[in-house]
Amino acid sequence: MFTKLLVAYDGSPQAEKAYALALDIASRFSAEMIVLSVAQIPEPPLTIEKDEVLEKTGRYYQPYFTRLKEKAESAGIKPRFVVRLGFAADEIVNMAKAEGVDAIVMGHLGGSIAQRWLVGSVAKRVLSYAHCTVIVAR
Repeated sequence: MFTKLLVAYDGSPQAEKAYALALDIASRFSAEMIVLSVAQIPEPPLTIEKDEVLEKTGRYYQPYFTRLKEKAESAGIKPRFVVRLGFAADEIVNMAKAEGVDAIVMGHLGGSIAQRWLVGSVAKRVLSYAHCTVIVAR
């Protein structure tokens, strides 16, 4: 049923739950697993050096990725880790489509009612625009 999964990962407790769920699914179906972390574009947009931001973000996530890789390898899965710069929902949806994944697995970010009303939730946007199954872990 699932041959390729995309896991949205930001280091939050919800992302940890999503990763654990994706790892379980991947091991049951022998599915390929891609873990995506997105460095947000600052708002308002500033003049930034894309490569520098990606490099810093990659260094930030490296300890997380090392730990996640060890968990996956103990389950017989060899995940691929990717860091992108952009708006999280857009990057998740675009990568899922480009990679031809069967499902996106992500956490649900709570936030305040005001925050969700003003900026919306990444999970809600991904659910609205993804071409594939979206699994939201709470």
